[in-house]
Amino acid sequence: MSENTTQDVLPVQRAVVSAWPSAWIDALVMCTDASGVVLSTLAGDALAIDVRARVSAGEPVAFHPVAEVLSVGGELIRARRR
Repeated sequence: MSENTTQDVLPVQRAVVSAWPSAWIDALVMCTDASGVVLSTLAGDALAIDVRARVSAGEPVAFHPVAEVLSVGGELIRARRR
């Protein structure tokens, strides 16, 4: 995660995250590839996310689909659904 920091997140994304805290989706990283990750939500759904972040399979994360932000280890990273 060294190359991705909270600074990558736009101010409008931070505002959306603050305005809709209930939109977060808790998940685990299932696998990674060159363009992103596949998440398994706690509800059992799979989400493919385009993100440039170093994450490992099994790592807990949270995705905010409204703001298009992934939270990994306390850092916010821009992310989009594939």
